[in-house]
Amino acid sequence: MFAFLVCAQILINDGQIDMDEWRFLLSGGTIKEVQENPAPDWLNERAWGDILTLSNLKNFSGFANDFAASLSAFRAIFDSHEPQRRPLPGKWDAELDAFQKLLVLRCLRGDKITNAMQDFVALNLGRHFIEPQTADLSIVFRDSSATTPLVFVLSPGTDPAADLYKFAEEMKFSKKLSAISLGQGQGPRAEAMMHSAMEQGNWVFFQNCHLAPSWMPSLERLIEGIDPNKVHQDFRLWLTSLPSNRFPVSILQNSSKMTIEPPRGVKANLLKSYISFSDDFLNSCPKVTEFKSLLLSLCFFHGNMLERRKFGPLGFNIPYEFTDGDLRICISQLKMFLNEYTDVPYKVLKYTAGEINYGGRVTDDWDRRCMMNILEDFYKPEVLTPEFAYSESGIYKQISTSSDLDGYLQYIRSLPLNDSPELFGLHDNANITFAQKETFALLGAILQLQPKTFTLGGCSREELVEETANEILAKLPAPMDLQEVICKYPLLYEESMNTVLVQEVIRYNSLLEVIAQTLKDLLKALKGLVVMSSQLELMANSLYSNSVPTVWNTKAYPSLKPLASWVNDLVQRVEFLQKWISHGIPSVFWISGFFFPQAFLTGTLQNFARKSVISIDNISFSFKVMKESASELSRPPSEGCYICGLFLEGARWDTSAFQLAESRPKELYSEMAVIWLLPVANRKPPAAGIYLCPIYKTLTRAGTLSTTGHSTNYVIAVEIPTDKPEKHWIKRGTALICALDF
Repeated sequence: MFAFLVCAQILINDGQIDMDEWRFLLSGGTIKEVQENPAPDWLNERAWGDILTLSNLKNFSGFANDFAASLSAFRAIFDSHEPQRRPLPGKWDAELDAFQKLLVLRCLRGDKITNAMQDFVALNLGRHFIEPQTADLSIVFRDSSATTPLVFVLSPGTDPAADLYKFAEEMKFSKKLSAISLGQGQGPRAEAMMHSAMEQGNWVFFQNCHLAPSWMPSLERLIEGIDPNKVHQDFRLWLTSLPSNRFPVSILQNSSKMTIEPPRGVKANLLKSYISFSDDFLNSCPKVTEFKSLLLSLCFFHGNMLERRKFGPLGFNIPYEFTDGDLRICISQLKMFLNEYTDVPYKVLKYTAGEINYGGRVTDDWDRRCMMNILEDFYKPEVLTPEFAYSESGIYKQISTSSDLDGYLQYIRSLPLNDSPELFGLHDNANITFAQKETFALLGAILQLQPKTFTLGGCSREELVEETANEILAKLPAPMDLQEVICKYPLLYEESMNTVLVQEVIRYNSLLEVIAQTLKDLLKALKGLVVMSSQLELMANSLYSNSVPTVWNTKAYPSLKPLASWVNDLVQRVEFLQKWISHGIPSVFWISGFFFPQAFLTGTLQNFARKSVISIDNISFSFKVMKESASELSRPPSEGCYICGLFLEGARWDTSAFQLAESRPKELYSEMAVIWLLPVANRKPPAAGIYLCPIYKTLTRAGTLSTTGHSTNYVIAVEIPTDKPEKHWIKRGTALICALDF
């Protein structure tokens, strides 16, 4: 990221990068006129929308038409393993420079932007700008002096202390190094330690500065007070700290800074675990073969838990910080239980590892279901058979238990550097999800680092914000007439949906009023008629960078859409309610259009309970996936309701076989058929042949627990027919989503 920013800034200063194009790369744009997608079977709506937006830029006029004319050539780029290196069809390959080709790639294959950035930096600055530097303390040490501290910036899962002690031995300073971990009451001790070290020329090592924020000003004063003429020239001050806003800026500016990345990938994690073992340890248990096999299983499981996080919600709804401590306690328990029992107690092992040691961190029930299912694969009797494979391809397997530590290390070093998603039970598409997430995080970070004032090709920032504000105001629907709705749909005992509708109208109206009011205030502030408050300024920044302003988000439903699509989505939601008000209760409910879907589901149950006079506590939904599409269902069902508008992630719905099927390559989300929610009294769920699939409002899946006891993002779980074991889809991270992020 740093290399790319340096490179882009040089080219911007030379006038080689157009500012409109730079802005498009970072935040996309808005579609001026909508056209029909020419290739819906392989090109998704987000990509086509981006292509239309791109055609508005002056160097790209006519791009969308050329794209539609040469679909097969663009399809080849889309399907390629290295789309960033493929030539563009027609005149575009010669007309566009390396930077402009990044914009085309952003539309077609956002997951490859990071690779393309590397090529771009290598082309303009040279290859050594993108090659990772090896961490060597002696190089950093050579640049340091008695008056400049050396700071390690910590990242989760790493500890530089071992590296420093090793380096101190090389420099013959291990006897002259004194260390202290900062915390409450350690300040005076640290101060005394530092004074004596300055006189004698020793090294001091203060660990975890972020844990002693109140002592940081004293440390700052001590460092500023070092007299270069009086201090012993061998004195060095080493500090470690997590990123913290209480860490003194002056120390940061005047110090040498280093950071160590935590190991990435299952291979690096296994290696880290096994390097700390010894042959004596591997043979220290009476049941040597069982211990060695289950130990490898456990280390694989640990790597699996850590690496699933990178796939975002497909891995876990909430990214948990599992640590080496979790693994160590599981290893010592494994050894203890093997010593105490005659047979291997799998049930006990699974419970202590899954429910207590790792499970103690897990706060989401669906994540717990996922983790226990993964643990089943690693703690089971079959693991003890020689050459047992942990993955379908057989690359990750059990090795002969007669091997010593070197044998294990040799096997681990032979594993591939990049993990394939199959090891985690995920579909190959999960890699695309991961790469896209990385790309958008990278572009988002660059966007935040941009200066806040500059003019864009004759059109200033203010004009752009004003234009966007006016466009939104023009699209914005008027608030609905609440009195009319209450008269037409009064509070009825037998029809709970009336209450649901009134509540929805109230919620949407308050959101529409806030949007209209703040936009009008902003337009006045831009003309200088009212004072530009900090809230309005933040709002202007959001409109400029195509994101939804916080002041609207606090009043709105959860959504990850960028501003332009968010406004279109809001208009559609209001239309859905307007239709309901004017034409009566819809035959199929668009569940994504509700502000609060839970109320709608409760209303459906309530209607059934009151009609059949059964207590609502004994009623639950049974689920039936419909063959007809939403447009074919013209009448509501006699009981329950039809819902549509959901998207499957991690699988697709096979309409001919009428069950869940594997996703198609590169198709991350697919539409789900209409589902009939049918209330049933005292229902027992089916034992097999279904996957219990959670529905979430947005792709992040994680939400905060609200007062109703629901996560703010989780809606309900539905049963979907499948011929595979449920575990398969649990590991795939399969879920239904109400609204996508484009």
